Amino acid sequence: MAGRINDDDVKAVRDAVPIDAVVSEYLQLRNAGGGNLKGLCPFHDEKSPSFQVSPAKGLFYCFGCQEGGDTVDFIMKIDHLSFAETIERLASQAGITLRYEEGGYTPGRQQGERIRLIEAHKIAARFYADQLASPEAEIGRKFLAGRGFDQAAAEHFGVGYSPAGWDHLTRFLRGKGFSDKELLLSGLAQDSRSGKPIDRFRGRLMWPIRDITGEVIGFGARKLRDDDNGPKYLNTPETAIYKKSHVLYGIDLAKKDIAKTNRAVVVEGYTDVMACHLAGVTTAIATCGTAFAGDHIKILRRLLMDNAASEVVFTFDGDAAGQKAALRAFEDDQKFAAETSIAITPGGMDPCELRLAEGDAAVAGLVESRTPLFAFAIRQVVARHNLDTAEGRAAALEAAAPIVANIKNSAIQHEYAVQLAGMLGILDTQFVVRRVGQLARWARERGQRPDGRTPARQSAPPAAAPAPQGQRGPALNLRSPAALTERELLKLALQHPHLVAPAFDAYGEDEFTAAPYVLVRRAVEAAGGVTQADAGYLAKVRDAAPDDTVRSLVTELAVEAVRAKTVDEVYAGVQLVQVRLRAVERRIQDVQAGLVRLGNSPDPGHLAAVQNELWVLEQYGRALKDRGAAAL
Repeated sequence: MAGRINDDDVKAVRDAVPIDAVVSEYLQLRNAGGGNLKGLCPFHDEKSPSFQVSPAKGLFYCFGCQEGGDTVDFIMKIDHLSFAETIERLASQAGITLRYEEGGYTPGRQQGERIRLIEAHKIAARFYADQLASPEAEIGRKFLAGRGFDQAAAEHFGVGYSPAGWDHLTRFLRGKGFSDKELLLSGLAQDSRSGKPIDRFRGRLMWPIRDITGEVIGFGARKLRDDDNGPKYLNTPETAIYKKSHVLYGIDLAKKDIAKTNRAVVVEGYTDVMACHLAGVTTAIATCGTAFAGDHIKILRRLLMDNAASEVVFTFDGDAAGQKAALRAFEDDQKFAAETSIAITPGGMDPCELRLAEGDAAVAGLVESRTPLFAFAIRQVVARHNLDTAEGRAAALEAAAPIVANIKNSAIQHEYAVQLAGMLGILDTQFVVRRVGQLARWARERGQRPDGRTPARQSAPPAAAPAPQGQRGPALNLRSPAALTERELLKLALQHPHLVAPAFDAYGEDEFTAAPYVLVRRAVEAAGGVTQADAGYLAKVRDAAPDDTVRSLVTELAVEAVRAKTVDEVYAGVQLVQVRLRAVERRIQDVQAGLVRLGNSPDPGHLAAVQNELWVLEQYGRALKDRGAAAL
């Protein structure tokens, strides 16, 4: 069992990998002001960005689902890794060699399972790529050449070849220190009749499948020989690191241009992705042996920032199967805020075949000739009817109107209703517009889609509203001036401790009215206070938090923007004074209530002490009002 990672090495890893560089591997980040960045949260579905990253503080926080933390927390949560696995992964990226308290430098067997599986795939990808140059792989090189891909293209995409023997890769990975169990868990090997692991992929052309960060997590293998009785394409099975519904082939190469151009092009196969990229369409991606579905949409939405200016273009063959696939894509259209379009390849050719037949310009032109998916779906439905008869036009209207009514944007819905009238040859345009509006209204009233189907999320009305997920501790009344000021002071104490030092350290817990804020104040004190704040101050405060609820609140306050354009000593002084003044006023009320309780015949000594305290408090309150921070 691995020993505890050296604390100095953990700190070195945290400092070496900027949080914005890590997070931007998974989603597009844009300027949020105040030195922060924002994007769509990867931990819950949202339409507008509430996920913020503070590069200066090394923290992230989502104001929607309350997930937050530092670089290590982000990787642990998004990739479901343990703390040790995360440190090992980041250390590998940063080129830092880790030391362990029990056992010195880490040997391979001490690494976490996920790290080991990633490493096995990394080595396997190099092995397969090297094998493509072997005499046996001539058939694979001819396959690539026949589809217009030279050696440079194969190297760019990491295409390789798996030898036809039973255990070439298995023996190679054993020589690298991997156990049979690890080979089976990785999906690179499978059990044989003899009970010994053998290669899963044999005699095939190999495409490495990478996640959004560029790590190889699986392979797609193409049959080359007639005596191969397996399927045309054989993919890695589901493993701890490979979930086909969560993977888009080419996303690692396309993500920057998708974010830059606000466009993603969805094609159907590995060679189509290659053809598109080589033709200049560098935003092309493909699914890996499964239909384009909800989890794929989530990946793209985070890269596109889900704004109305972005676009998703689906390309499909022009045959019946391709058109059917396009109509299936229409079902998911409005899960994007982006415009969704379709490009049908001519003559039933896929992008790879189109590039071979007509060149790179034809592939680029295919994408530029796209049609909005709504228009395509409507035309497909209308084309099934005989528009030369009144009966046919009526039937086409009843079939197409629900599609138009399903458009959420009312302006676009009206536009397509007018177009539908023109397609059908119905002169009374307003009749069609009213019919579409009627269907949309009825659907809203029934809680259904206009085509009569109930959305999955509305299949049954809930008996009672469920408790919100991710709730972290008691709610805070942010309409209260006191709570707002206390929050602002704590943000300053975490983000700009020098502005509130040393006065803040003298504030008692009773000066904060909200219980969660009291716990944050306590964590600041346990971390040494604002006067002693250094480079590791925020991490110390988070470590001093008694539980995840308080730790999450610390992160939230450390990332949330201060409510002022100019954050300086004057602004900090106002917050310090307001919190102290309200605490004084509360104490005055308590003392006055105590005087009333003393009755008509109080003890003279006790009465004098109470009256003196009241006088001192009132004088202090006046000084705070008159002199501000100078009276603290």
